[in-house]
Amino acid sequence: MKPRLRILSIFLIVSGFLCFFNACSPKTGFVVIDGTDLRRPDGSKLEIRGTNLGNWLNPEGYMFGFSKTNSAWMIDDMLCELVGPDEAAEFWKEFKDNYITEEDIRFIASCGANTVRLPFNYKLFTDEDYMGLVSAQDGFERIDALVEWCRDAGLYLILDMHDCPGGQTGDNIDNSYGYPWLFESEKSQELFIDIWTRIAAHYAEEPVILGYELMNEPIATYFDDEYFNPLLEPLYKRTVEAIRRYDRNHIILLGGPQWNSRFDNFTDWSFDDKIMFTCHRYGGDACKEAIGNFSSFRDKTGLPMYMGEIGHNTIEWQDSFCNAMRELNIGWTFWPYKKLDSSCMMGITRPEGWQAIIDFAEADRSSYEAIRKARPDMAASRAALKSFITNCRYTNCIPQQDYINSIQLDR
Repeated sequence: MKPRLRILSIFLIVSGFLCFFNACSPKTGFVVIDGTDLRRPDGSKLEIRGTNLGNWLNPEGYMFGFSKTNSAWMIDDMLCELVGPDEAAEFWKEFKDNYITEEDIRFIASCGANTVRLPFNYKLFTDEDYMGLVSAQDGFERIDALVEWCRDAGLYLILDMHDCPGGQTGDNIDNSYGYPWLFESEKSQELFIDIWTRIAAHYAEEPVILGYELMNEPIATYFDDEYFNPLLEPLYKRTVEAIRRYDRNHIILLGGPQWNSRFDNFTDWSFDDKIMFTCHRYGGDACKEAIGNFSSFRDKTGLPMYMGEIGHNTIEWQDSFCNAMRELNIGWTFWPYKKLDSSCMMGITRPEGWQAIIDFAEADRSSYEAIRKARPDMAASRAALKSFITNCRYTNCIPQQDYINSIQLDR
């Protein structure tokens, strides 16, 4: 080989190695783990205080006032039966454009929050039918915009895959078909890992993102925990290993089974140096003893524990529980930021004619005859849907000040 070619070859090899090393090596400027604490890039302690942007990219029926029609696919079917697929698709586009905007993010920051958690459906990164799109889903477009809003507002962002391929919970909250198929389907697991690696590759250098929460509330209490729970940790390990091929910067958050409430299934927390755990709590006594199992597991592992969801209780309960979490060094994001009526930071006023849509959603629609019989006036339904979009905009929502005060974002 001629000297010039030899030198060029060596240069290319070294350059390639440096590029690979640069991509896979952790960077400064990110939130890091320090024992049971989180630290900002400047070294100061980060105590997570914030809210969940629930319903925006993972619709749940109760936030619209529905009960039986309680998952995203059920809501979409109902809307198609109500006003047709074209107008249903238009509703979803307007919904995504207006439900959460930069104004909402600025307001959250103004209340004292430092973090928002974004629940999202895996379908936002596929060509599956979801929220009015049947191809070219807009997951990165929506989250990219949110990242910039959070950057400008000084907020951190946690990405939470609330709805996983096949379903990880087996209930309405994961938009599944009533069973945690994820843990029995290799195809679903491969898609789950593929989506997380694409997200990691896309956001590897983005310090606004605090971390990736791999899945929300795996394995509901309705299923055999002795069978399912041992399947969770191995899937977490596979996914973390795949993510680390693209991203060594971000923290990865792991939730326990049975509504993020149990952690006795975990046997290893040393397989990665940037993992932490996340728990959920609704109801029960508002005292630190009620969540002693969470703090005990935190102390056992020597890693941070964070309350990803809590809420839907009295003002007094929420205030007392914040005191308990603060005493135990557990950060929190309350659920949710916005919904119909109240029990949130921003309440949406019910549009005129909305009750007719609720009645249709709750009615028997098990046959075409039943759909025709239950369907309300289409013109009135279209008007109510348009009014919902208007009412859900930040400028038309009603701040729930007592609620906001009770979740202690500014203390």
